[in-house]
Formats: sequence, structure tokens, C-alpha cells
Amino acid sequence: MNLVPDLEIHLRLLGWHLDLDGRAVWLLAVSVTILALAAVPVFLSGKPELRRRWTTWALILPVIGIPMWLGPGPTAALAALLALQAVREFAAMVRLPRAETTLLLVLAVAYPLAAWLAPDLLALVPLMALLCAVPALLAGDSERGLERATLTAFGSIWLCWSLANLVLVGSDAYLLCFAAAATDIAAWCGGTGLRRFAWARRPLSRLSPNKTVGGMVGAAVGAAIVLVVLDSASPGLYVAVLLGSVGGDLLESMVKRRAGVKDAGAWLPGFGGLLDRVDSLLLVLPLAAVLA
Repeated sequence: MNLVPDLEIHLRLLGWHLDLDGRAVWLLAVSVTILALAAVPVFLSGKPELRRRWTTWALILPVIGIPMWLGPGPTAALAALLALQAVREFAAMVRLPRAETTLLLVLAVAYPLAAWLAPDLLALVPLMALLCAVPALLAGDSERGLERATLTAFGSIWLCWSLANLVLVGSDAYLLCFAAAATDIAAWCGGTGLRRFAWARRPLSRLSPNKTVGGMVGAAVGAAIVLVVLDSASPGLYVAVLLGSVGGDLLESMVKRRAGVKDAGAWLPGFGGLLDRVDSLLLVLPLAAVLA
């Protein structure tokens, strides 16, 4: 059954051509509709924090959507910008030295560009992870060298390579961003709505007591619903969105626990840092690239 209406949008702006049809128009319509409907209870609640969160989402929608719809070049630029900010937050949390931070900032730009212009070069990602030990080796750091090298290699894959997959997934980029965000919301609804049951309150991991079995159930249901509504349901995509959303959140919680911080930063009003918003996407994107 095809749920997607046969609609088209064609815009010309300063030499750029924005051509949307079929699923792209449907994704845009669903996003705007949900955002508009959510505005009613948010502004009626009178809570400044909820208003800040809604305003942030309203700004995020065009910022991430327009580059993805314009094509792989603008998508690569978006991925690089996201990776640069993510690296800044990660480096500050784990206290990476300047040399390792600089290396990650270079990879934050290089990987998305490679995904756009020469995808075969990404086969070098494992080698680059090993070469992340070079600054510690040159510094002769016997006390913290292994930790520096490990954290840098992890960041190169978790942040720089994962976000480069925004380009590799092609026309599914916006779909995956939207599905990951919707699944996160469904997980929160499941954790809140089912907490009266003892089994639902059981934490998935000691890393984050707020991530519960009830939240996992909510995420499972929410991921299925949103993919069906977006006419994009497939076993591989469902697994990528569900496991990526839940696992990505826990993975960032592990990093924040080590750093002893509640939020990765204060870059986005009402949300914390950029990493607090894209943590799910950092697993959803590579899983989708492989499974879907």
C-alpha cells in the first residue's frame, strides 16, 4: 500500500534548484504538521523550557532539511558542520589534548567530503583510527598515551565517520533524522506511560537509569508507526532506527558518565549540547547504511 501522495514542489533560489516529489513532499508535510500540532500544548502549558525546546526544533527543521534536499554537496557541508561541533563537545568532555582535537577536527571535514567526492576513500577509516595514536607516540606519553589514542580513535569513528553517512544514505537522510527523533520521543512516552508497571521501570543499563524497558517498548512501537506513516517500512530500516536510537543514547550516556557531566554542552536552548540531539543518529546512520 502506497501512503505517499503524488505531490511535487519546485523552487529556484540563487542558482540552487530544490525539487521535491513523492516521499520528500510527504516527509516535509508530516514534519510541519507534527511541529504545528505540538505547538498547541507546548504554548498552553506556560512552561518556558518546553517553549525553548519547541523553538529549537522549529529552527532545526529547515536547517537540516534544506541542505539534504539540495543534494549531496550541501548534505556533506551539513555533516561537516555537525561533526565539527560534536568533536568540540566530545574533546571538551574527555579532555583531549590539542593535537588529538585538531586531528579530529580535520577528520570531521575530511570524511563527509570523501563521502561526497570519493566514497572509496572511506575504506581508510580503520587505518586512520590506528593513526590516531601518532600524537601520543610522538609526545612519548607513557602515562596517558593509550587513553588518548583510544579516545581519539573512538571519536573519529563515532562522530566523524558516523555523520559522513548522512551523505552515503542519499535520499534517506532526512527520513532517518526524522525517524530517529520520533523514536526518541516515543521512547520517552513509553518510559513515562508504562512506569506504573514494575517490569517497565527496569533500567536497560546502569549507565542511564532513565533508559528503561518501558522506553524500549515505546521506541519499538514508535519506530514501527513512524516508518509505516512515512511509507518506508522495511526490516533493515526498522532494526537500524530502533537499535540505533536506543543504543546511541546509551553510548553517549557512557561518555558523559566518564566525564561527570549531565549534558554534552549548552549549545541548543532547552536541549543541552549538539551531541545530546544527535546521539541516536550516530548509530542509526551507519546501521541504516549497512542494513537498509
